[in-house]
Amino acid sequence: MPSQKTIALAVVAHPDDVEFMIAGTLLLLKAAGAEIHIWNLANGCMGSAQHGAEETAAIRWAEASASARLCGATLHAPLFNDLGIYYDADSLARVAAVVRRIQPTMVFTHALSDYMEDHQNAARLVATAAFSRSTKNFVTAPPCEPYDEPTALYHALPHGLCGPMGETPAPSHFVAIDGVFARKREMLAQHQSQKVWLDVSQGMHAYLQEMEKNSRTVGLMSGRFALAEGFTKHASTGFASPDFDPLSALLGDRVIRPGDPSNQ
Repeated sequence: MPSQKTIALAVVAHPDDVEFMIAGTLLLLKAAGAEIHIWNLANGCMGSAQHGAEETAAIRWAEASASARLCGATLHAPLFNDLGIYYDADSLARVAAVVRRIQPTMVFTHALSDYMEDHQNAARLVATAAFSRSTKNFVTAPPCEPYDEPTALYHALPHGLCGPMGETPAPSHFVAIDGVFARKREMLAQHQSQKVWLDVSQGMHAYLQEMEKNSRTVGLMSGRFALAEGFTKHASTGFASPDFDPLSALLGDRVIRPGDPSNQ
């Protein structure tokens, strides 16, 4: 682990994405001494069947702020509207500027293959932004100086725990969240506007129960934990040395890595 403070940054597409798939791990990292940041790239403006886009974005910012306060995270302002996250040069320059400013030790984002394009494009933007953190000739918007510290990139499991073609993910890391699950649930409950929206748009029927079901399913996948979150670590080339794994280093026996002899 580097001598500097550990900074964990979770970058997702929409308000409540962190709470579904990553919040338990952020809570554990916070308790272990890390500085944690949450960044929803989109403002959630499409997430209502009752309110207009501007009003919906304001409601969802308030909900995301309440959730961030519960876990002691710094919340960063969105850059895009829902369905407006694109993998293009202008978007990359804006995302990379924030990554350079935060200088995270580890970054969490969506699976590269997820159920919808906002998630996929967010993951691609974050991966390239982290990769280009030290590229001197890449100019961000606004301009930010590059930095050359290692970072580890972890992809959360896809929404619904399967890829867009129904493929089953194979996480490289499972994180036990039993001890922080109640707070993770409380964080998701701050997104009250999503109860009706998710019932209408995705037929999820009680989103809090859906999140718990997912956490229990991932726990079963781990073969050891009752409640868990799963991640796939991005290839280390361009990010850090192959053995740089700050998630495992900081959380210790709360993390298991399938195939690692030390887990046997």
